[in-house]
Amino acid sequence: MSEVRNGILATTITVRENMRALVLKNGKFETILTPGRHKLSAWNAIYTVTDFDLVQPVFVSDYAKTIFKERPDIASAHLTEIRTSADEVVALYRDGKFYSIQRPDSRSVLWTDAGPWKAERFDVTGDLQVPKQVLHRANAVRATEQIKQFVVENGQLGLLFVDNTLERQLKPGTYGFWNTGRSVTMKLVDMREQALDVTGQEVLTKDKVTIRINVAAKYRVTDPVKAVSEVKDFADHLYRALQFAFRKTLGVKTLDEILANKVVVDSASAKTVRAQMSDIGVSVGEIAIKDVILPGEMRDMLNMVVLAEKQAQANVVSRREETAATRALLNTARLMDENPTMLRLKELDALETIAENVDNLTIHSGTQGLMEGLVNLRSPAKAGRRK
Repeated sequence: MSEVRNGILATTITVRENMRALVLKNGKFETILTPGRHKLSAWNAIYTVTDFDLVQPVFVSDYAKTIFKERPDIASAHLTEIRTSADEVVALYRDGKFYSIQRPDSRSVLWTDAGPWKAERFDVTGDLQVPKQVLHRANAVRATEQIKQFVVENGQLGLLFVDNTLERQLKPGTYGFWNTGRSVTMKLVDMREQALDVTGQEVLTKDKVTIRINVAAKYRVTDPVKAVSEVKDFADHLYRALQFAFRKTLGVKTLDEILANKVVVDSASAKTVRAQMSDIGVSVGEIAIKDVILPGEMRDMLNMVVLAEKQAQANVVSRREETAATRALLNTARLMDENPTMLRLKELDALETIAENVDNLTIHSGTQGLMEGLVNLRSPAKAGRRK
């Protein structure tokens, strides 16, 4: 704030450092004062002083036009005027550092001593892209009001449209374009392989059973320009093509045929889908049915059928095992009938097992009888030869 002292013959005005003072004499512009003490004649004069801090370098005053028109000497000494045409923008640098962007067909007035100032001009009648260096500097000071920014991620391709006309394709990166009234839009296309699910589609089979299916397909965009220009939404177009193809395919099959090979789609229908999508720049890979969902009653009936089939299989296996066990017992019996010694050994094994599990064992025939039984284990044929 300037200090004003009114005397009889003079008015003293003191302007502090980094300040400027606009002086009006009797309501009319008089001068601009720099830091220091200034004496102005007070004879028949009333002074009005307005202070300006150079920390705010933009000169905003109702007297700016008057100063440039009537006092060009003072304007050139203290003020810097920047004007832009309708076809250009200006990047302003203050003391070598990025300050702001001035839009087309505009005017700004700056305090010269707040600089030095540099104006870098860009023609916006042709290419609207902001140079990378300017974009980075504008982002650093958040002076991006006059810039439209777009980010293209890895795996994506950007299609730039200016006034609804395709301008060019953009690879992954960050881009800025001058916001000068022309329409600048970006369409992002994912170029990676993607999966599309068609869920909950109701189909009436050949045997009049209503089922719901979930379909999955893999696809990749091969021509992004065709993909965004031929149809409104290429993913939605693929969705509807798959929907139609599977309804046509499954509608002529019975439920048993669908359940027997549910992951395979009709080759002709799949070929039709791939051809349709290829025309709009989309390559379709694997197509398959993920799930077949049955009505509740039908699901219970099929579960009962499956359970009965498994039970029958289990009965067959059980009978087979019983037959094998019976055959083994029969073979053992035949061996023992033909060889009494084996039978007696089996009896002794049983006796030994019993003896291991009891405290006392009573043999009614006595030890001698037991030993006699052991001696008489020879067959009648062998006994005859010994006699």
